Amino acid sequence: MVMLSGGNMYPLFYITSLLHILRVVIASATVFPNRVNFDLHQQFNLSAQPITVYRPKSLDAHEHARLRSLLHAETEPIEWEQVVVSAPDIEDRHTLSQLARMTANAYQLPGHKNWYDLDPSWNVNTSFPFGWDNDEDGFRGHVFTSRDNSTIVLSIKGTTLQGPTSKKDKLNDNLLFSCCCARVDFSWVFSTVCDCYSWSALHQRCDNTCLSTALIEDSLFYSTGVKLVKDLIFLYPSADIWLVGHSLGGSLASLLGSTFGLPAVAFEAPGERMAANRLHLPLPPPIGNSSRPPVPITHVYHNADPIPQGACTGVASPCTQAGYALETRCHLGKSIVYDTVQKLGWHVDLRKHVIKEVILEVLDLEDGWPDEDGNEWDVPVAREEEDCVDCFKWEFGDYKDKDG
Repeated sequence: MVMLSGGNMYPLFYITSLLHILRVVIASATVFPNRVNFDLHQQFNLSAQPITVYRPKSLDAHEHARLRSLLHAETEPIEWEQVVVSAPDIEDRHTLSQLARMTANAYQLPGHKNWYDLDPSWNVNTSFPFGWDNDEDGFRGHVFTSRDNSTIVLSIKGTTLQGPTSKKDKLNDNLLFSCCCARVDFSWVFSTVCDCYSWSALHQRCDNTCLSTALIEDSLFYSTGVKLVKDLIFLYPSADIWLVGHSLGGSLASLLGSTFGLPAVAFEAPGERMAANRLHLPLPPPIGNSSRPPVPITHVYHNADPIPQGACTGVASPCTQAGYALETRCHLGKSIVYDTVQKLGWHVDLRKHVIKEVILEVLDLEDGWPDEDGNEWDVPVAREEEDCVDCFKWEFGDYKDKDG
């Protein structure tokens, strides 16, 4: 369900039907551009650039292939098409700062003391929150629309430590970003989220089939997000849709962006490359000299935050003490990494994970950021994480079938 301006809550399918009818009624009086204008800087005070994305020709075929792989371990070819779209200019400081403010706004409703005002070109009257009417759902955030509806930004909330969504937030964190069922070691007092591991002094083994089953049986935000993105594509067929999020919300934005071929910017997000594999997401094949799939994903984080680096681990870590096993560090797409340890003198500290800290102390900083060659940039250069390995201490295979 979603809430439109005025405070009324409606199911997504109701909003879909209503807006479809309204579009038909006013179509004769409204002109929608056939091609999005890539020069959006003056129009939105937000910089965009054209990029080529790879999308499945059929979303139904894509989902069928995913489920066939997940349920039956059988592959199915996917047809991909190249599409040129307008995407956020990830080299522009102001653009990243505005998108980060949208991610922060996903944590509360408009009018809250922590709400960030955005550039006036965003239409607050047609933007709307989603997921706030039902505490059981957990999947929350905000949809921002430009004044001409040519750009839609889906902002997804991350983990809330204390609140009505905390239980499901933690379940999604531990299923997606732990090596195996949030099993830290044999002494961990917190409940694991599945029973796919075998532990001894000689090995740490995790059963892949069992993990896939756990992802089907448990309530994951990913499937909820797929439905919401489909609704937005239907509501705004001529618009460019961008996805953003912080922490868990950033990883979900990345997974959904990879599914639909939509540009996504994730802030301080745990590594989601392993989660994409476990969800059996079909991804476009690598091109050129790259070994990674060409997904339109950009991760933005700094090196004093342990979570996106997979460094908040071990029994004594604050993440583990709070019941979170955030062990993955490998990301899809490209990553922009701010060296706050060197430039700002920060120490690695979980408190630096907060999005407010990132906005005010990192993204809004007007000084340049030096690279390894001594050149300074408004925004560090985005790079693929080529030589990244997750959970190297674990062995993954089909062990339970053998044991049976």
